[in-house]
Order: sequence, then structure tokens, then C-alpha cells
Amino acid sequence: MPEVLQVESRTTRGTNDSRRLRKSGRIPAVLYGHGEESVNLTVSTDAMEAVIRHGSHVVELDGAVKQSALIRELQWNTWGTEIVHVDFARVSADEVVEVTVPIELRGEAPGLREGGIVEHLLHEIDVECKATLVPDRIKANVNHLQVGGSITVADLVLPEGAKWLASP
Repeated sequence: MPEVLQVESRTTRGTNDSRRLRKSGRIPAVLYGHGEESVNLTVSTDAMEAVIRHGSHVVELDGAVKQSALIRELQWNTWGTEIVHVDFARVSADEVVEVTVPIELRGEAPGLREGGIVEHLLHEIDVECKATLVPDRIKANVNHLQVGGSITVADLVLPEGAKWLASP
């Protein structure tokens, strides 16, 4: 079940107004898509950070608008420590979306004891799936890797109904 974010309508725009919002604990955001008009919103910084920590991709917006939305893009400050803007895209439960999902290595490769190293070349991958089934991460088990072994995209396990957009 998607997390619920309380949003408020935003009538002001511009750099100074956005800075004031951020100082008051809110993040400027925009909701667009499905041929409807874009809506300028604000969301609580704490709530948005919690959603990001939980790895959610789809959220339920409540307040100024009541819709399901995909977190399409996050803009961070120069140091990557604070969210400065959020783009939401309208989605329906049956809609197929393309998202980038992180790949997480799990386990310990036996080849490490023989002097090998594990090189993690692909840290995230593009996946196509229903909006309600977006995985928060793809886990790659390295417990069977010997020296010279490898894991390809085809070896990764995806949730049912999802498919890779990368070459296997």
C-alpha cells in the first residue's frame, strides 16, 4: 500500500519563495501528467524524507489534491543532503511505468577468500512494471561467486510482472 503524503497548494513561485518554504520545513513540488494541468504543491520535509528512506516510488497525495503519484524526480542541494524540489507524475494502479531501481549486493562471495575482489559495476537498473508493484531495490546474491565469476542482468530476480529495460 502506498504511503500517504499531505500536500498543500502553492500559489507563489520563484527562488525567494522556495527558499522561504524550505526554511519553514516544506519542500516545493509539482504534480503533472495524464493530460491534466500541472499543480504547484508543497510537502513537509520530514514526511518526504521518510518516504525516501522507506524506498517508496508511488505515494498517495492527500490534501490539496487526492491522487496517486509516482515520485518522478528529486532535486537535491549541492551536497546531496537536502531535497530542494520534488516532481510527482500522476499514475493509476494499472499503469505501467519505467523506474530506476538500485541493485543491492547480498552475501559474501567465496572467491574473496581466494584473493578475488567483488566489483559492483551496475548500481541501478531501469525496470518497467505496474505502478503499484515498483520494487524498492533489486537484491543480487553473491554467495556463489568464485574468482572470475559474474552476475548478469539476466541472473537478477525481478518481481512478477516486471521486466528489464537493459540488455541481459
